[in-house]
Amino acid sequence: MLKRELVNAVSQRLGNYYKQDISQAVDIILEEIAQALSEDRRVEIRSFGSFAVRQRKPRLTRNPRTGKIMHIPARKTLHFTMSKSLKQDLIEHNAQDQSLDDT
Repeated sequence: MLKRELVNAVSQRLGNYYKQDISQAVDIILEEIAQALSEDRRVEIRSFGSFAVRQRKPRLTRNPRTGKIMHIPARKTLHFTMSKSLKQDLIEHNAQDQSLDDT
């Protein structure tokens, strides 16, 4: 889903707001999430999931083409954990898709 599609969906459900205002609200929400993550804070959205920054350790790896050993420095990565309700919804949706494919 693109941001534009999200704005359109919210606009259809609320109806009384301009798309420009909804787009601004979405921008503010995303900026706040990004700001919290840049400060290494965890972001939890109930019934959706949580985002957290994790530190990856430095490691050595081998370039498969040249065989040269390379050092990869430590870095931060983003980790998403879905909520139990979202996970259950995905499982149920997948089961419905499977039953449609079997017919």
